[in-house]
Amino acid sequence: MSHFTNLKTSFKNLFHLENALNKLKIKYRKEKKLIESIDVKFFPSKINYNINLVISTSNSSDITFSWNGEEYELIFDASFWSQPYSVEKFINKISQQYANSVILNESQKIGFQPIKVKQHLDGSNTITLQRWNRSNTEAFNHL
Repeated sequence: MSHFTNLKTSFKNLFHLENALNKLKIKYRKEKKLIESIDVKFFPSKINYNINLVISTSNSSDITFSWNGEEYELIFDASFWSQPYSVEKFINKISQQYANSVILNESQKIGFQPIKVKQHLDGSNTITLQRWNRSNTEAFNHL
């Protein structure tokens, strides 16, 4: 008997979620899901879609990250979970890569550059970032 489970996550950004899945070499496909809204009835050209990410499995029981309006929920059939690790470990691996993507991309927006990324034996990462002050760079250029 199938029993689908909806598990809330803290994944709110599609770009970073895709980066995390790509980094872990997890293949997925994007699916558009029509958003039912009253606007569509009055403004047919204003059709909106959510983008869900679907991971196909060997037992044909897909794992889906489905946008619920606030975050991506993980939807899967618990009785057919056939991954080499538990659901919790699966989420933890994705969460770690998601956090790395957020840290690296957002820090680069404000001028930081990654200079070292180290993965520890326990699976945790240390990211070293650097940013040069314009005043320091300008002073150096005048020497």
